[in-house]
Amino acid sequence: MKRLFSLRKFRKTSFDDDDNLEAEDEYVELNTDTDETGSSKVVVRPFVMEDFSDIKPVLDVLREGYTICLVNIKPLKDKDLVELKRAINKLKKTCDAVEGDIAGFGDDYIVVTPSFATIYRAGGAAHKLEEQ
Repeated sequence: MKRLFSLRKFRKTSFDDDDNLEAEDEYVELNTDTDETGSSKVVVRPFVMEDFSDIKPVLDVLREGYTICLVNIKPLKDKDLVELKRAINKLKKTCDAVEGDIAGFGDDYIVVTPSFATIYRAGGAAHKLEEQ
């Protein structure tokens, strides 16, 4: 009988693995109110690429993972094709890193998505954007 009580006492006291402090029974209050402006919603956002430096905001929101980017490449395409290819390669590398998807949308737009979305292609096969 004495052993049963000692076992019960052992179960009642537990130790925290992180810092070996005795853990107490505590309650954590969770906020159940939904925030309408939170980052849990998906955002479709347009961008205009007039220069290679305009790629930075696109890459930043792509890394956050909640934004589908519609990038107008026409101004850069008309200005400098070498910079356009460089910008598209940078977008492709970042897209691969975040396991996203990238595709051309007409002649003047690129669609870039984070990992939760894929781009439908008419042929049924998932092809990545080819270099222009």
